[in-house]
Amino acid sequence: MRHRTSAVLYSLRMSGAFLHTVFDVAAWLAAGAAVYWLSRQGLRFPAQSFELPYIAALVFGAGIGAYLFGSANLWLSGESGIARSVEGALAGGIVAVELYKRTAGIALRTGARFALPLALGIAIGRLGCYFAGLDDFTYGTPTALPWGHDFGDGILRHPVQLYESAAMGVFALLYVLAVLNRNAFAITNGFYLVLLYYGAQRFLWEFLKPYGTLIGPLTLFHLLSLSILLYAAIMLATAPKARPVHECAVA
Repeated sequence: MRHRTSAVLYSLRMSGAFLHTVFDVAAWLAAGAAVYWLSRQGLRFPAQSFELPYIAALVFGAGIGAYLFGSANLWLSGESGIARSVEGALAGGIVAVELYKRTAGIALRTGARFALPLALGIAIGRLGCYFAGLDDFTYGTPTALPWGHDFGDGILRHPVQLYESAAMGVFALLYVLAVLNRNAFAITNGFYLVLLYYGAQRFLWEFLKPYGTLIGPLTLFHLLSLSILLYAAIMLATAPKARPVHECAVA
């Protein structure tokens, strides 16, 4: 009986890991499709954001940030091993790109084309985290709410992965509507809007996760969310006035 139970749990872990990979691939495909769709809407984004050095800095920074913050949070929570973090990747990518732009003398704001791909990628990728179960360490704290989910240990928990997926899906939908309605402010400042939105919703969900705290009730990701919020707020507050999108390239 014990052997059979172990075999079932192993099978669930394997299927969860497979589904996680499937949704990760789907997230990248959706992000690529979003880039293509935006290009068909007659919007011209800064060419710098598709240049090789820019992409290299973005990928390098995102990779470092993903493993640095993911692993640090794991250790702070009393767990061992190596982990990745979507929010860590986002923060690392931002820092790396800003440093690259400074050294390359690029003053233009270059993130606009990434707003929709980012929102869609997170919305779909979080579904993979949900199906990965306990091994992914992205589940929520125990709850008595009727939609609590048992990830395999007999405890009903907040499916925070679904909360975040739904939240980012809503942003993606609103952004698409803004593009179709040629909302110059939303299109021009879309990247900072998605960062502001992401940081706010992520900050809330972190209260429903079993992570180790750093300052009072705040975890590492609480502080990272606040940092992303602050960055986005400053960029929005200092943004130049958005002109009609048919008059100029999107900055």
